[in-house]
Amino acid sequence: MGGHSHWAGIKHKKAITDSKKGKVWTRIVREITIAAKMGGGDPNMNPRLRKAIDDAKAANMPADNVKRGIQKGTGELPGVTYEELVYEGYAPGGVAVLVEVTTDNRNRTADEILLIFTKNGGNRGASGCVAWMFKPKGFIAIKKEDAKSEDAVIEAALDAGAEDVVTNAGDLYEIYTAPADLDKVKDALAKKFPIVTSEQIQKPENSVAVDEATAPKVLKLIEQMEDHDDVKNVYANFDIPDQILAKLGS
Repeated sequence: MGGHSHWAGIKHKKAITDSKKGKVWTRIVREITIAAKMGGGDPNMNPRLRKAIDDAKAANMPADNVKRGIQKGTGELPGVTYEELVYEGYAPGGVAVLVEVTTDNRNRTADEILLIFTKNGGNRGASGCVAWMFKPKGFIAIKKEDAKSEDAVIEAALDAGAEDVVTNAGDLYEIYTAPADLDKVKDALAKKFPIVTSEQIQKPENSVAVDEATAPKVLKLIEQMEDHDDVKNVYANFDIPDQILAKLGS
């Protein structure tokens, strides 16, 4: 991934911005509903639901909203039926983009995702065209200012079972785990450091270098995609040097 600002760091910064928007509650409620439908309404037995409830608390969502989301998922209350879909394509510069959505109208969402790709100089591709470039991983972020040293984070993460620690990602230490080990590693690290975020992600296996002319086009496409109401996650394999991001004011 290199020593430049790539997807994970950008995603973290974007998440902070998104947390100030009303849309975040809508997305969390959808995730709660789907998690409860798939794995039941008990968060102690349903890790996905537990994570969604933690996100709801972090976003200051009222407990009643959480309860209703769970009840809609378990069928105790009537609700909209959501389905989870993945769209794939390319941003300018050949950057691979993977878009996870939660929708109650797949035709509408497909048309709108296609429009975002095309009007921003990208193109939507067939299923499987870029998915092979990404691998599921657990992702944990710790602020560098919250750790005594780089060595302390690396040692704690590897002792807990992490696969990799990226230390040159701006103001964060990025820790990657096998998907099944995320909770175990997070719980161990949380005893020593404040955790900024922990989640299941799709990590790009390689990166595409993006120059100064292309960077704003790529970021605009990603931002518009993330702003769409039905979009849950956007993953991309761009590698934008820090000096270019600084010029763009990111």
